[in-house]
Amino acid sequence: MAAAEEEREGRPQDEATMMKTGTVEWALVSDGTFRLDGGAMFGIVPKPLWEKKAPPDEQNRITLGLNALLVRSGGRTILVDNGIGRKESGRFPEIFAIGDETDIVRSLAEHGVAPGDVDTVVYTHLHFDHSGGGTRLDPDGRAVPVFPNARHIVQAAELEDAENPSERSRVSYVAENWRPLQEGGLLDVVEGETELAPGVRTFVAKGHVRELAGVVIESGREKAVYPSDNLPTAAHVPVPWVMGFDLYPNDTVAFKKRFLGRAVDEEWTVILEHDPLVGAVKIHRDGKSFGVEEVLAAPSLVAPAPPGAE
Repeated sequence: MAAAEEEREGRPQDEATMMKTGTVEWALVSDGTFRLDGGAMFGIVPKPLWEKKAPPDEQNRITLGLNALLVRSGGRTILVDNGIGRKESGRFPEIFAIGDETDIVRSLAEHGVAPGDVDTVVYTHLHFDHSGGGTRLDPDGRAVPVFPNARHIVQAAELEDAENPSERSRVSYVAENWRPLQEGGLLDVVEGETELAPGVRTFVAKGHVRELAGVVIESGREKAVYPSDNLPTAAHVPVPWVMGFDLYPNDTVAFKKRFLGRAVDEEWTVILEHDPLVGAVKIHRDGKSFGVEEVLAAPSLVAPAPPGAE
């Protein structure tokens, strides 16, 4: 953990501090960290290149953050995604090296938000690392909602794909992450862009999945954007660096070409869901490519696993 302590020094993140985009308040809240195979995270990018940015452990896994987005606007308390949660047992926690640094409920509490205070939960998509924290196991071992007063919003196409996964995508979906919400009448199925609160809306983009919902915060002349897994970490800013997990990688590339150019020209703050160290960045042009300037540290703030780490 010494490396993590070194990373803390001089970083601009106070986990209890809300950021502001115009008049809209937001913060990243953490469900901890986990690890995925580094080759899968960087697709066709050769390991000698990606391992400089994300050192793997001896199982070739890299550390990733579970950075959910908390937004307050117009009296609304919105949570975008909620991490993995702590329902899974057996080999699951070991395979994915789920960290115990914090969880979504504890992280929300640092901002004075209890589960019952959240009135809207937005799912960018229903993969287990984005939707698992929305349910928990009760004393009888049944999955029940964590946010009982919230409307939970998901794109219709994503729910359809989660309910009817392909051989390739099946491992990413866990039905007890959304079925209890359906049974409790808490799940709102929508199509396309949705207004969530003053200055806060979703947008839909193809790439990682068929219909990925990102979130835009726009107030005054300022804009912050949460692109979810179409741009998961700062290391994925180069346009060809897309995940092997992406179901529509060519669409991810096309999305990034459009997105990054606008992010530079319009000076967006780009909020990163899976970076374990960097929570938000400003994008700038760097020759024919793009570079980043950190403006907010990730709430988990955990150094990547060094080579050979267990």
